[in-house]
Amino acid sequence: MAIGLRFAPLSDSAYTRRRLIQTGAAGAAAGALSRVPVAEAKAPNGKARKRRADVIVVGAGLAGLSAARRIAAAGKSVIVIEARNRVGGRTFNHDLGKGRWSELGATFIGPTQDHILALAKDVGVALFDTYDTGNDVYHTGGKNEYYSDSSALGSLYGTAPQDPTVTGDIAKVVMDLDNMSQSVPVDAPWTAQNAQLWDSQTLYSFVDQDALPDSPAADKKKFMKLVSIATEPIFGAEARDVSLLFTLFYIAASGNETTTGTFERNFDTRAGGQQWRCHGGTQLIAIRVAKHLGHRRLFLDTPARRIVQSRSGVRVDSDHASFHGKQVIVAIPPPLAGNIRYEPLLPPLRAQVTQRMPMGTLMKAEAIYDKPFWRSDGLTGQGLNEDGPISVTFDISPPDASLGVLMGFIGGDRARDFQRLPAKTRKQQALQGLADMFGPQALKPKAYLEFSWVTQEWTRGCPVSVLGPGTLYEFGPAIRTPVGRIHWAGTETSTYWNGYMDGAVRSGQRAAGEVLARL
Repeated sequence: MAIGLRFAPLSDSAYTRRRLIQTGAAGAAAGALSRVPVAEAKAPNGKARKRRADVIVVGAGLAGLSAARRIAAAGKSVIVIEARNRVGGRTFNHDLGKGRWSELGATFIGPTQDHILALAKDVGVALFDTYDTGNDVYHTGGKNEYYSDSSALGSLYGTAPQDPTVTGDIAKVVMDLDNMSQSVPVDAPWTAQNAQLWDSQTLYSFVDQDALPDSPAADKKKFMKLVSIATEPIFGAEARDVSLLFTLFYIAASGNETTTGTFERNFDTRAGGQQWRCHGGTQLIAIRVAKHLGHRRLFLDTPARRIVQSRSGVRVDSDHASFHGKQVIVAIPPPLAGNIRYEPLLPPLRAQVTQRMPMGTLMKAEAIYDKPFWRSDGLTGQGLNEDGPISVTFDISPPDASLGVLMGFIGGDRARDFQRLPAKTRKQQALQGLADMFGPQALKPKAYLEFSWVTQEWTRGCPVSVLGPGTLYEFGPAIRTPVGRIHWAGTETSTYWNGYMDGAVRSGQRAAGEVLARL
């Protein structure tokens, strides 16, 4: 372990508000959070306090904070309650000391992600390019292939690893998926002409039976390994877990109102979803929005336990306080929204949809070095690995390259297998995977850490809810349809960039618009 590097513990509860403020990632912008009056949620006599606002927002991630920001800007009163002891939701900075950071959650921003780009600009968070100079590496069959491409994940199309057994299949499947996705309306994918058919199969069964029916079994097996490398970091799931209709919607949503979504934009670095990073880390956006809202509007360590609707308004009960408003926005992952008690009960479709939207299984492993040594070898730090726990890597070093940071995604089956191992074995396997791609220097980092979103009480998985067959077609309309005074936000409810930070911001702004119209 390097002297002078400070590492956040691997739990939200240990990452205190004061620690958050002291990190270089947060800086002075987070100062107001030290005064969040969480303790005041409980009255001096021990009884629950009653607090009032026009709108109560449940969740202080990017969705909830974006909703509150728009409501406050419209001159309405708003209160945000958050179960964690921090803001940011699935964005979570990690302090590397001396003003340097990495991200344990959402990391990248790309073109057509207009809403998160605008929000970052508004709160003064600048962007810089993800390091993408040189060759990517593809570790397969115990050997490395080096190739020039715009991203590690982008190797699944276009300029692919030079493997003639799968190159033709890659081009065909990507073209098929792109073409099919163009007939999927992003605001109502369940109304697509072939929606029922597509939602009756998985991405795996489509590729296996329809996309590559005549490919030799050995070639198909190799290709399916690449498909897993794609789905594990993007969904935290395997191709067999993901509905084909949901996959096509995800592709269609990888754009904006004037730009058609494509498979390529979803997976690319250059000109794609991984093009930029944030100075100060992505969580800094949420920290600054929270600061602008003011500490009197924000309550941390305050989980929503019950939501009660009446003719006159809505009440949100937490452990030590009740919050009264005219409307409420629930901006937390669908499975967690399903754990809240509702009075009266939610309609059957809404109640059941949260039971059918489990979170993906995703971990991150990060190895920190004195410098990004792979750059001198002409490598981008982006890689694919068929073996070992890490499937995809990125260079997430500080912009001044004063440290080298390799980040690896561990998702789906790999993550479930990985989590069963002892900590020492996990570290050995993760570093060996990096060494397989980038050489023996990767075995000796200054520090190593891993972070599992499945273990986080108020997330229970990452990066997004995974929709299996039958969910989107049968239950899709209930995902964001208001129920009385209750409105739904969160990236899973977004029409564009669903599952990304941009989708979260879009969803919060959309829910705020619904609320303001009713107020």
